[in-house]
Amino acid sequence: MTSDTRASQGVSVSLRALHQTFGATRVLDGIDLDVPAGTTTALLGPSGCGKSTLLKLLAGLLAPTGGEIRFDDTVVASDSICHAPERRSLGMVFQDYALWPHMSVAANVAFPLEMRGIKRAERSDRVEDALSLVGLAGLGARRPQALSGGQQQRVALARAIVSAPRLLLFDEPLSNLDRDLRTRLCTDIGALLSRLGTTAVYVTHDRDEAEALADQIVILAHGRVDKRITR
Repeated sequence: MTSDTRASQGVSVSLRALHQTFGATRVLDGIDLDVPAGTTTALLGPSGCGKSTLLKLLAGLLAPTGGEIRFDDTVVASDSICHAPERRSLGMVFQDYALWPHMSVAANVAFPLEMRGIKRAERSDRVEDALSLVGLAGLGARRPQALSGGQQQRVALARAIVSAPRLLLFDEPLSNLDRDLRTRLCTDIGALLSRLGTTAVYVTHDRDEAEALADQIVILAHGRVDKRITR
């Protein structure tokens, strides 16, 4: 692994009195949570408990109704501040892979670097490194639709890490895969997070995934933190 792809030191994340409402519906109701730098926190709970909303707030895809989010000592979101996603040094892995079918695997992975103006030669080196890290060395010329579901999710993971983010966000990334493949990929993701040393927040319905990956499991219910389990 080259220094280009190794994540910079993970960021610490703190949420204080975080609220989110949509019209008359309160989705998050005063969340207080700390995610230490370089650790993985799993958000666990049933549909509608606020997991995905919380992830969107961390990503900068939503602005909170109240409370604040800090990355290290910087307020990145409050009722008066909302830093754009590109200012937060983060990568995100989605449930549906979100890959462009008209682009090669390498082009998909390179896209965040291209948007940042990274020169072609450096992009190529960093893409090759990221694909090697997720077990897809030599597959950069293929199109995503020529890969299995597990391989496509690895492409999405490579794209998330290629720019060396300080925070990785996972939105139920394995829910579309069969059980055996989920178990294998979960193990690989855990090993990769440990190797990179970045901070991660991982949303899941699956208790086994949470226990396999997380240093801290946070169980949400009705928009509140119901229980914390530190491992």
